[in-house]
Amino acid sequence: MTYFGFKRSLPGLMLVLITAGFSYAENTKVAPELHVHEKPTSGAGSEKQALGGPMLDVIIQFRHDRPLDRHIRRVLALGGKHTRSLGVIHAGVFRVPAQLVAVLAQNPDVLYISPDRKNRKFSDDYLLPSTNGDLAQQLGYDGTGVGVAIIDSGVRVDHPDLADPITGASRVVYSESFVPGLDAIDQYGHGTHVAGLVAGNGSSSGHVIQGIAPHANIIDLRVLDADGSGADSAVIAAIGRAIELKSIYNIGIINLSLGRGISESYTQDPLCQAVEQAWQAGIVVVVAAGNSGRDNSLNTDGYGTIGAPGNDPYVITVGATNTHGTATTADDTIASYSSKGPSLLDHVVKPDLVAPGNLISSLIASGSTLDSTYPTDEVSPADYSQDPASPKQYFVLSGTSMATPVVSGAAALMLQKDPTLTPDQVKARLMKNAVKLYPPTSLATDEQGNSYNSQYDIFTVGAGYLDIYHALTDTDLQIGTALSPLAVQDSNGNFVLQADPSSFWSNSVIWGNSVVWGNSVIWGNSVIWGNSVIWGDSSTSGYSVIWGNSVIRGNGTSESFSSAGNYDRN
Repeated sequence: MTYFGFKRSLPGLMLVLITAGFSYAENTKVAPELHVHEKPTSGAGSEKQALGGPMLDVIIQFRHDRPLDRHIRRVLALGGKHTRSLGVIHAGVFRVPAQLVAVLAQNPDVLYISPDRKNRKFSDDYLLPSTNGDLAQQLGYDGTGVGVAIIDSGVRVDHPDLADPITGASRVVYSESFVPGLDAIDQYGHGTHVAGLVAGNGSSSGHVIQGIAPHANIIDLRVLDADGSGADSAVIAAIGRAIELKSIYNIGIINLSLGRGISESYTQDPLCQAVEQAWQAGIVVVVAAGNSGRDNSLNTDGYGTIGAPGNDPYVITVGATNTHGTATTADDTIASYSSKGPSLLDHVVKPDLVAPGNLISSLIASGSTLDSTYPTDEVSPADYSQDPASPKQYFVLSGTSMATPVVSGAAALMLQKDPTLTPDQVKARLMKNAVKLYPPTSLATDEQGNSYNSQYDIFTVGAGYLDIYHALTDTDLQIGTALSPLAVQDSNGNFVLQADPSSFWSNSVIWGNSVVWGNSVIWGNSVIWGNSVIWGDSSTSGYSVIWGNSVIRGNGTSESFSSAGNYDRN
């Protein structure tokens, strides 16, 4: 709401203002936000003083049995300024002196007065500034020439935000389905949303809703059916195809916003072995952590819920944060549903970092399962277009599925700037430069009103919040791998980081002058801390689940990691 100083006094209005009285506070015809202006100035020395205070932009709804023009003229006569008619609801938009609201509320022709509220900006309006992606794009990087393989439910090829702005051709340069009997069309609606977060150019929204790498190319490899489920074999086959197509489409990144429970060590899991092959082929693999952070069914408080192949130490595993609708990370919190490490059986320290994933708007696959099931999550064209009747092009989803393509987009910018970067160098720079300022704990409330407390340890936020600009401008070229370390128990009963000897951080948690995982989640040089149920008394069930070797969570089916209909409230 914008406020302006009032410059006009109106003859005869003071008496009306006084007689409107102090009963205005109880008037149900006035929106709660306007109650601060509910008491007209009494005993004022002049008409101008009676009308002092700010000007308000309000919407006034009138009775339908009289012409709208007549209602508008009456408000104008009282000193209001008419800015727009809203015939569909028999209302007008006006700029009025604050204390005139009390007078208008007494008029029997007025049904309701409310502020001309500013629509909430969607979380993705802040994707770029909250990750410093806007600063990265200002350097001229937009993903041009980089291919990102979206292994998901398919991609809507004809979405205008995936078109080349010059040629009009789709930037979905290749499509193939690995689901028997189905083509690559996105019937579920998940893959299109993911593709938009990587490479949507915002052409349908005046560039309000756009992805991180808006000129990148998409390689669409469908593995999920209309219900968002798929087989390991399909995912593995798609990974193999991405490796085969790497040189043809310059595929630098594979995005996997999907996964399943852990059934064996990553060293045996065929899905993990497939992502390692892609990594060894020079492709950055970015994987969703999972959405089981609220799961306390095994008394682990959501720990040990990382899915496969996010449990593989090679890949970049991404958890989700809530931006709370602001551009700064100062008020960001971890999403309560974001899965936590360590991984079961192998105890790999995951996630590797976190990125915005709560209430994120991106491209819609109209008529898809998600769209049909959650029509209220469609973004109204009135929120981003001059033509409210234009086709709906965007949809809101939450989950680590949404955070993952944000990191994939960041990797695309990094590879555009320096195509010689290895997957390990990309991962290490992202982790080293992640923002490490966060509170010790935070409380989140879900859509049903349930509350969840999160602790900001290494298994919840990893190396910290994604910072695209600083990862992009980092020039360190350490030699080695970026394998995620293991959490192991030493002879003193402490749980410490055990880095792979081949890794950048093999001698300590320090890389250069940076503490990769942050001082607040590391004690001394390597001791990690967190919820005592996880690494406290070995007699507790939570301890046994995480640190035992017999509990598995696998179900054999890969699925999307979007929390459709589930989110943390802002």
